[in-house]
Amino acid sequence: MSFVLQVQIRIQPENVDRFMSLLLDNAANARKEPGCKTFDVLVDPKDRAKLMLYEVYADEKAFEAHQATAHFKKYLAEAVPLLASRERAFWRRVN
Repeated sequence: MSFVLQVQIRIQPENVDRFMSLLLDNAANARKEPGCKTFDVLVDPKDRAKLMLYEVYADEKAFEAHQATAHFKKYLAEAVPLLASRERAFWRRVN
């Protein structure tokens, strides 16, 4: 079973460009991790400050390894403060 993370994000409007740069860097690096199966960045077509992340990892250990990477720690330190809100939900894919 895969470990899935869904994140609903609202960016502070004045920080959209900076946040997207940091997020896309984190996503590109995450996709290179052996345990990352999917890392999708989805933007509301009517509101570019509203995003959803859909991440699929081989298992919970792969997700924990992702959280230990330098690129994720940089994302947390520099990008998360640019947000108005961030809600995470964890799922398990049933095959």
